[in-house]
Amino acid sequence: MAAFGLARDAKPDPHLHRVNFTIELGRKGFVDMVRVQTIEEDSWQAVYSDRQQEEATREIENGGLVFFPRLAFTLSEAEKRFLVPDAVGQKVKNVSFDIRNGTLRGSALEGADAAALRAMLDRYARQALALVRSLLPHYAPTLEQARTSYRPVEAAGRTTSWRKDDTRLHVDAFPSSPNQGQRLLRVFSNINPAGKDRVWNIGEPFEAVAQRFLPSIAASSPGYARVLRALGITKSLRTEYDHIMLQMHDRMKADKNYQATAASAQLRMPPGSTWIVYTDSVSHAALSGQFMMEQTFLLRPAAMLDPSVSPLRILERMVGRALA
Repeated sequence: MAAFGLARDAKPDPHLHRVNFTIELGRKGFVDMVRVQTIEEDSWQAVYSDRQQEEATREIENGGLVFFPRLAFTLSEAEKRFLVPDAVGQKVKNVSFDIRNGTLRGSALEGADAAALRAMLDRYARQALALVRSLLPHYAPTLEQARTSYRPVEAAGRTTSWRKDDTRLHVDAFPSSPNQGQRLLRVFSNINPAGKDRVWNIGEPFEAVAQRFLPSIAASSPGYARVLRALGITKSLRTEYDHIMLQMHDRMKADKNYQATAASAQLRMPPGSTWIVYTDSVSHAALSGQFMMEQTFLLRPAAMLDPSVSPLRILERMVGRALA
C-alpha cells in the first residue's frame, strides 16, 4: 500500500505558525517553555468576559493549555476513602463514568461504595461541563460530553505495554472509539491528597509530529474498517483520519530515538489545580502523578473559531484530500 506523503501543492497555512510553543527543534536537550494561559479563578461557576473567552479559546485551539492554579475539585470527607489505588479493578488504570447513560466501569467497588463513587464522578462531569460552557461558549451549541474518568494509579513506574505507556510522548487516539475527525477536548484536575504534582512533558507542535511520521504511514483499507465495525472491535466506522491518528500514536510511542531526542518542556500541575487542553493535537506524556479527574468532550472542527488548526484539517492539507 502507498504511504502518506505531502501533497505537491500543499502550502503552509499562516495559522499553523501561531502555535503556542517556543521550542527549538532538532537540538537535543534544548527546552524552552510552553506558553500557558493562567486564570486565577477558584469557582466552577465563574463568569468570564468576552475577552477571556476568546483568548482562552484561541489559546487551546493553537496548541496551548489554559491553567487554573486555584480551581480545585473538592472531595467530601466521605469521598476521601476513594483516594486509594485499589479503587480500580485489577489490570485497570481508570474508573470511567458515562453521564449519558450513568454507566460506571473499571471500579473494584460494589454496592453503596460504587454508588458514592459514581456520584463523585457525576459531580465532576457536571462541574467540568459548566466550566467549558462558561469559558468556551462558542463550543456550547455542538459540544458533546463523553466519558469522565478517575485515575488513582501512579503514572510513573506502572507496568504496561509500550502502546499503553502514557509516560511516552503521544497524541491521543483510541482504537475502539473512532472520533472521525472530532476534537478531543479534555479537562483535568489534580486531587492528590499528599501534595504531589501531576508532571507532564509537552512535545513539539502537531504539524511537526505529522511531518515526521505521516510519510511512513500506509494508507488504510475501507474494507478493513468495515470488518472492524461488523465484529464490534470498533464502536463506529474507523475513517482514514482515525487510521492515521492511531498509527501516529503508536509510532510515536514505539520510536525510542524519538522519545529520547524530541524537544519537550516539562509542566508541573499541583494538587488543587485544573487545566484544559486538546490532547489530540498537543503531544504530551504523563511522567508522574496519582489521583486525577478527567473529563472528555468531543467537538467537530467546524465548530471551532479556527477549524484550519484542527488535526483533521492539517492532515488533509498535507495529503491533499478529505480524510473523514
